[in-house]
Amino acid sequence: PCPRSHPRTCMKCKQSTAALVIRVGDPFCRGCFREYFVHKFRAMLGKNRVIFPGEKVLLAVSGGPASSAMVRQVQEGLSREAAKRLRFIPGLVYVEGEGAALPSPYPTAHSQPIPCPAACSLPHSPFQPCCLDGAGNVTSALALSPCLPEGAVCRQSPEQREQTVAQMETLLQATGFPYHLIHLEEALELPPSILQPGPQRSGKSGTSGPSYKEAVDSFIQQQRQDGDSGTSLRSHSTQDRPAGPQATPRLPDAAQTQELLRIFEAAGTATAREELLQMLRTHLIVQTARDRGYSKVMMGESLTRVAIKLLTNLSLGRGAFLAVDTGFTDQRHGDVMVVRPMRDYTAKEIAFYNHFFSVPTVIVPHLFTKRREKPSIHQLIERFLLGLQEEFPSTISTVYRYGGLCGVPGGCGDWGAPTPPCVGCRTGEKLSPEPAKASSESQRCLLCLCGLDTDGGEWGEQFG
Repeated sequence: PCPRSHPRTCMKCKQSTAALVIRVGDPFCRGCFREYFVHKFRAMLGKNRVIFPGEKVLLAVSGGPASSAMVRQVQEGLSREAAKRLRFIPGLVYVEGEGAALPSPYPTAHSQPIPCPAACSLPHSPFQPCCLDGAGNVTSALALSPCLPEGAVCRQSPEQREQTVAQMETLLQATGFPYHLIHLEEALELPPSILQPGPQRSGKSGTSGPSYKEAVDSFIQQQRQDGDSGTSLRSHSTQDRPAGPQATPRLPDAAQTQELLRIFEAAGTATAREELLQMLRTHLIVQTARDRGYSKVMMGESLTRVAIKLLTNLSLGRGAFLAVDTGFTDQRHGDVMVVRPMRDYTAKEIAFYNHFFSVPTVIVPHLFTKRREKPSIHQLIERFLLGLQEEFPSTISTVYRYGGLCGVPGGCGDWGAPTPPCVGCRTGEKLSPEPAKASSESQRCLLCLCGLDTDGGEWGEQFG
């Protein structure tokens, strides 16, 4: 019989009919699912306590489902109706430019969402089939949307890039937050200082600054003195917006785009191009945060994306840096901390939340969307995990939990008897950001700013 012919009751309120099943045995109605989704976001920020009241936080928006859901959570958290209001000052940044720098013989398809052929009412890109199977589960086709929608490295035409920019600007303007639209070509003009970690801030989140509780008390007292708790926050949230109507963004010069093309063509493999694109995008976001005075950057990386990145980094020999590459916080840049508040959400949860509550997204071609073969290690790992996830629904969550199990009782470094170090993390210790720290500038990677992994340890002695 069809699963939809047997409606289930919501596991939380025990009254309403379930609208979705997150995991086996976890049916939720729409209202309870929304409460669950909002609570998880607030709990993630409250548990870690790295974002202090009054801090400027830059939200990296790609237009995809995860980052769009993150922006919606911040919007609702800052509203007066919120039970526990967020107290930081948000801003948005969008990096455009991935659509023109990939040497690919395949034609560029249209980037507008199209109706689902199975009439599930969810928006799709032309590269994605139906997102829901007969049981109402999100399939691998929608499990991960294009995560890097910059328009200069997918061979998009200038008209298509302008259309994407216009769509994204409409989305950014609708939030009411100050936003910064930058092009990938601007990475060619980054200052040399981007290749060095900035000085640690001695203020709110620094070790010499006040505690989180002291910062909250001071912020509340200041708000009471101002009279209206929302006036000060709202006045700061528009200070970066240019006066008057926003000018129509123009694409970079053709010479800059061609130079960017030559750089990507010089990368010998698709894996190298993927790593280069991620590095340039991160550098642009961090530099924007520095220039505009933001101390934190929020990335919209979901649990599914983090699990894929974890295995990808192991395959690329970056196992020592998993803590900073996949953890909640990444402090390798010094003065700008990167946080990942969406890392506990599966792609399925995000897809249903966006569908139920009409969260707008902009879907544009991915770096390797138009290739049918396995173009990079990143794509190979993604297809491998998503393929397993269809047959074994706990695959993604198991890989995700691996990042927190190394070295703890029952983890890969503790099997109840003396064993060699874990092959994955190589040390058998709990994942730590310490390996990413460099003792000197000569021991630091020029591109990722992590410490050079030159100490082979026991394995290096055996195989070196």
